Amino acid sequence: MSETVNDFEFERRFFCRELPPEYDDGDTPTLIVQNYFVYEDNYALRVRLKARHLRIDMTPDLDPRAVLEDHCDDFSRAYVTVKGPSVGGTRYEAEREIDTRIAVELMRRGGRLIIKNRYSVWIAEDGWSIDVFGGTNAPLVVAEAERATPVTNLTIPKFCVTEITDQPRFNNDGLAARPFGEWRDDFERELAENGPHFQQFFGRNRMAD
Repeated sequence: MSETVNDFEFERRFFCRELPPEYDDGDTPTLIVQNYFVYEDNYALRVRLKARHLRIDMTPDLDPRAVLEDHCDDFSRAYVTVKGPSVGGTRYEAEREIDTRIAVELMRRGGRLIIKNRYSVWIAEDGWSIDVFGGTNAPLVVAEAERATPVTNLTIPKFCVTEITDQPRFNNDGLAARPFGEWRDDFERELAENGPHFQQFFGRNRMAD
């Protein structure tokens, strides 16, 4: 019997100023260290490591490679992922779980590293991931709502400043190619001049109180 695999992800993503304190309930977030062997024209080849029991502050001077070496035996899950361009909140993504030891060795041999803490929260009817980045991407915070189908009629929490769903520079592979710290000031000027923006072709946006 054939098995149907959905190799697409459906998500909407938002720039945030900070992680709201109420969403850090004291539980350890998921530490993610990942690297990109391809990160060009919105195509990406990624290796990702996850750890659930490490709490590391995401500071601008944090070195992802040092974290990788110091905690190489502490990661519990690893994945290799192929991604295509994102269009209208839909992106091709094929992922496979791999041995953590292989993932560590691949990361030691190349690619551009990214580090972040991921907080999983429930807002209205959706599960959200809030990523707090460290190293050269600090102090970036990105909130993401993901579903098995297109993300329409979304309740957008008030801590989301503006939508970045179709801005490839905010994709993790975009951040690998050019970290947020290199263009943060330019983005802040754009935001001040143009104001926040939320996509209108995903159904009806509902702004949370």
